[in-house]
Amino acid sequence: MAPPKPNPGDFRYHLFQAFVGVHKALYRVSRGRVGGWLAGPILLLTTTGRKTGLPRTLPLLYLKTQTGYALVASYGGSDRHPAWYLNLVDDPAVEIQVGAQRLQARAETAEPARRGELWPRFLEIYSDYDTYQKRTEREIPIVELTAVAS
Repeated sequence: MAPPKPNPGDFRYHLFQAFVGVHKALYRVSRGRVGGWLAGPILLLTTTGRKTGLPRTLPLLYLKTQTGYALVASYGGSDRHPAWYLNLVDDPAVEIQVGAQRLQARAETAEPARRGELWPRFLEIYSDYDTYQKRTEREIPIVELTAVAS
């Protein structure tokens, strides 16, 4: 059963945020050996906050692609995009950490045809994405990350 939609007023939301903070810290300290797999492969994405200008990091499930990595901006099927997605739309320069490797990357929302190729691959890893898509009228974006020279 898929987790419920995020609700910032709910205690479970705050508990989840605490879990994300611990997950992120363990991932960084262990160089991805702890927290690198949770229902699928996990990377750390760091965006620049569009309102604050501060770095914002969180763990996300990813797919390895021929050109880099791909992420799903599901936000649990919420009717709005996750903040990290809005941040990278505003500033596509991001940092990712995959295991011990940290690199600079450029983020781009996948075009419809490319999304059509990647979506089934994500469902193979995490079938709840299908439930999330059914919860919302927005098309859940897929973001592709391509490494850039630092």
